[in-house]
Formats: sequence, structure tokens, C-alpha cells
Amino acid sequence: MQQYLIGPGDILEVSVWNEPALSKTVTVRLDKRISLPLIGDVIVTGMSLEDLSNILTHEFSKFISNPNVVVILQESKSKRYYLIGRVTKPGEFPLDFPLTVLQALARAGGFTEWAETKEILILRSTDAKETIQRFDYPEVIKGKNLQQNIKILPGDTIVVP
Repeated sequence: MQQYLIGPGDILEVSVWNEPALSKTVTVRLDKRISLPLIGDVIVTGMSLEDLSNILTHEFSKFISNPNVVVILQESKSKRYYLIGRVTKPGEFPLDFPLTVLQALARAGGFTEWAETKEILILRSTDAKETIQRFDYPEVIKGKNLQQNIKILPGDTIVVP
């Protein structure tokens, strides 16, 4: 199973056992950091929760004896996708489980009357490069070109003209 990687906007609960003054609920800032008592700012994006727990245990051990640190994801806000255009419920959606284009369209309540379902686009940014993938809804529901029904990634924008 793939580990969750922390991103900007995520809300984390940092618990230091028997140290209530050091235990905090923090939001990952756009600069990829969180701020904690004694240790200050820590870059956390791209880390797993377990890796962050280990790093914080090491950092807190400089100030207290044998710290037991646990990091819990309270709310995932960094993993989102967007659906705009001629759908019943356009907007921003959490990517809280693996999702395909077809499933994302269903989550948005389907199409409005004049939707161009053969011309759907998936806009994706990867490594500072924008890509556009086409999705032909009538083809996919007929069982043709199923490779168009890709997994949605964080930050994807689905456009239904």
C-alpha cells in the first residue's frame, strides 16, 4: 500500500506523549513547513507521517528525554482535483481515495444538457509541464478506448465544455 505523503494545506496533529505544551494541531503552510515549540520550522511536504514522526522524535530528543512523537493526519487538504464546465456540481473535490475520470464525473452529478461529452479534457501539471489528455465519454461507456479512463492525480482539472 502506498503511504500518504504530506502536502501544503494538510492539517496534522503532532502529539508528544506526556508533553501537552509541545503537542499541537498544525497546518502545512505553502512554504512546505510547520512550526512547533522548541524546534521551530520543519519542512514536511513529501514526507510520510511515519518519517515525520521519526524526524520530530529526533529533534525533540535534543530538549526532552525519550520523546514519543506521533503524527496523525487530521484532514487531507493537499490532495484535490477540480471539475469545471457543464456538470451538475462543478468545483473542488477531495481526492480521498483512488478515482478515475469516469468516477470523478459521477461524483459531480453528471452532465448538464449541452455538455460536449466527446470533448472532455484532463489538464495535468507534472514536473512543471502541462499536459492535456482527452476523454470521450460516449466511447468509454461503450467499452472502447478504456485507457482514456485514467486515474485522477492531485491538482488535475477536468474540463467539460
